[in-house]
Amino acid sequence: MALRLKQRFEKKFNEEIRFFKGMMQGPKQVGAIVPTSSITARKMASVVNPHSGLPVLELGPGTGVITKAILARGVPPEKLVSVEYSEDFFHHLVQGYPGVHFVQGDAFDLKTTLGELADQTFDSVVSAVPLLNFPMETRIRLLEDLLDRVPAGRPVVQISYGPMSPIVAKPHSYHIQHFDFIVRNIPPAQLWIYRRG
Repeated sequence: MALRLKQRFEKKFNEEIRFFKGMMQGPKQVGAIVPTSSITARKMASVVNPHSGLPVLELGPGTGVITKAILARGVPPEKLVSVEYSEDFFHHLVQGYPGVHFVQGDAFDLKTTLGELADQTFDSVVSAVPLLNFPMETRIRLLEDLLDRVPAGRPVVQISYGPMSPIVAKPHSYHIQHFDFIVRNIPPAQLWIYRRG
């Protein structure tokens, strides 16, 4: 029991060191001061339908906390496509989550980043991209691209650390739903869902 506790502590410590290094190397690509909590990750993954037959698209997996929650939801590894910008995080994820289709690239240019999967329809999108670090037009463009990649009514869930939706309302194009406010996250996290139809 003590050995297992020590191993869990060491793994969490290693993840936080890797996360901190990523934040120092590319502050625009990291949106928080520590990795997402497992509680937040599970809540984000809860929007996924593991029985839809469609793959799930994850953006900004970082240390893999949300990846782990999506897999625990029942999504087979081969049905998860995960886009990570940081080379360091990418190599760590490939080793830690065999079978998941990790892609190193830019979430804001999915047509190029996804390559042969550029025309794939996804069940849903789970995003931890630090939207507040980018101009509003860029955020809207990303969201509309993501909504084009999921069936009408299916969600794009986004984590953010501000009090308001990180993407402004455009009722003629998509609907915004405040999904949850999670205090047990550092910093406290707001979850938002965006849908069409």
